[in-house]
Amino acid sequence: MINHPLPASILLLALALAAGSAQAQTAAPKTPGPKAPAPKAAARPAAAPTAFDATNPQGLMDVLSAAGAKVQTSRKEDDAVFIAVTSTAATFSMQFAGCNAQGRACRAVLLDAALPKGAATAAQVNGFNQTSVMCRLYQDRAGVPHVLYSTLLSRTMSRDDASNELLAWQGCLSDAYDFSRDPVAYLANAA
Repeated sequence: MINHPLPASILLLALALAAGSAQAQTAAPKTPGPKAPAPKAAARPAAAPTAFDATNPQGLMDVLSAAGAKVQTSRKEDDAVFIAVTSTAATFSMQFAGCNAQGRACRAVLLDAALPKGAATAAQVNGFNQTSVMCRLYQDRAGVPHVLYSTLLSRTMSRDDASNELLAWQGCLSDAYDFSRDPVAYLANAA
């Protein structure tokens, strides 16, 4: 091994630099460095979406509410739950039928809207009913015409299925209003 002595001046300079650096580290005021981000709180798990149940009146009420309608339970009788609905398209009622004692597990829903009183005859109302697969018209005891739509409910019905039923109801409302404005023209085009 060959030993090369370093010149004394270099050795002294290296020692001075090392000592100065150590002094600077201990004597220099510490400036705060960038703050480490605060630990994040544990994220709460997202609420699990509730399973849609068409046999529970609240399911269809939620679909209508999401579409902007105002829905309110008006009463409950025996095996039926009655819901009042107000929307920009129409004001109507929903009657859930075949429900259990808690107003759940309903087997069917009937949607009903009063129409403007028109001059349709009983024969014309019959004509409308013969041209429609899903919608029915009738006159109540006071002579006010109504449009009806009903569907069976099941636990296997999805939210999309329920939305499609409500779209069909909107179609019924549209056809019934067209009929009530001009029964003769409506029936002439329906044939």
